[in-house]
Amino acid sequence: MAPYSSKKGTDDSSSEGNVPEEIAGVMFNSDQPQAVPSMSFPDDDDSGEIREYTGQFEGPEKTLEVCFRKQDLDGPEPTEPGEKAGLRRLTMEQLGRICARARCTILSSVSNQYLDAYVLSESSLFIYPYMLVLKTCGTTTLLRCMALVIEFGRQLGLEIDWVGYSRKNFNFPTDQAFPHQSFNQELEYLYSHRNLCETLDGNGYSLGPLTSDHWFVFVADQTIRSRTLEVDTDRVLNMMMFDIDEDIAQLFQYDHYETLDGEEKEDEIMRISREQTLQSGINELCPGAVIDPRAFEPCGYSMNAILFRSYSTIHITPESGSSYVSFETNQKVRSYKSLVSNVISTFRPKRFVMTLMADEAGLKQLIENPFTGSGQESSIVAPAPRELREATGINQMMYKRGSVASIQVEDDCCCMMGNWVLKTDISPQQIRANKTRGMTIT
Repeated sequence: MAPYSSKKGTDDSSSEGNVPEEIAGVMFNSDQPQAVPSMSFPDDDDSGEIREYTGQFEGPEKTLEVCFRKQDLDGPEPTEPGEKAGLRRLTMEQLGRICARARCTILSSVSNQYLDAYVLSESSLFIYPYMLVLKTCGTTTLLRCMALVIEFGRQLGLEIDWVGYSRKNFNFPTDQAFPHQSFNQELEYLYSHRNLCETLDGNGYSLGPLTSDHWFVFVADQTIRSRTLEVDTDRVLNMMMFDIDEDIAQLFQYDHYETLDGEEKEDEIMRISREQTLQSGINELCPGAVIDPRAFEPCGYSMNAILFRSYSTIHITPESGSSYVSFETNQKVRSYKSLVSNVISTFRPKRFVMTLMADEAGLKQLIENPFTGSGQESSIVAPAPRELREATGINQMMYKRGSVASIQVEDDCCCMMGNWVLKTDISPQQIRANKTRGMTIT
């Protein structure tokens, strides 16, 4: 797949699933951004549009990963016990300003010797010494924090090494605020911003069918490989699940849990957060990890888990008719098979999109890759819930892969994306009959 080119166009499409032009059966995007003279955008902490809630929530997140290196590559590292290095020296005031640009706030945090993890009002933030990962949902304005992140890094003696921005196509694109109303607008913002265009010399890509679920990726690679002593093996797996089991979704309704007389509000939130984590089985997805959960009113849930150098994060939007769960981790496992199966068994979605962004060397470490194989080998199997087993005798849920796409960009960054849909032999009449008896089986 070729990167987005620099042709100028006008966006006349109301949905990101619609493509402006089709020529001889081949899809072309006539609305492609161009690099224009650098512009000054109103990126102070108080600027930016705030969109009111419309009754429909955009669950799939925007994700920004920014990697830095020391400007003095031979400079000393901290030697004092407990002394933090690099980006971990950012103050809470600075982190708050970064989040304010993206229109979110910090709610809680956990740390270990390798990283700091923050649960946000709109997803999560992870800070390593030389890497920042910011993941936001809804109508947040994630890219507006980029210039501030770069400036704060510069103040710490750091310079940009690698930048990745990615997201799935929006379900409700017209709800988004500038600069996220289309991928073309996002690229134009990055190419045109006075403080970004010269720093980020990257390209944008689209993976997957443009008329269905697809994945947008922007990568800018400034790595000085002649100074890199170790081969990077990083990889990030992201699962975006839709139409989760109704009984599971109910666990993330705040009023599903009782209130206790005399209990402080924050204590109540923490208690319900723990109950949601345990009752759903989320704790079993991250054995041994430190978990920081958060319940939201009237519904919703977020969780960060950290274990040594790795993180896992879950975000849940349980609204009926548009339920959504995301699971993301940078664990360096050799096979994702059991992890993916466990996640699917926990939430039981009707369909899911899975993405993998990995260094080429990290991809080679995998002994099993869920994006490879064809036919039966491309399907993903998970244990069926008890009520389905009892009603039908079916012991497994099978998800058939509908499409897969992959691309290698910016030297050694491998991006993969696939769509999976639940397949059962149960008739619609049987489903309705069991639901009438109060049993959810899909």
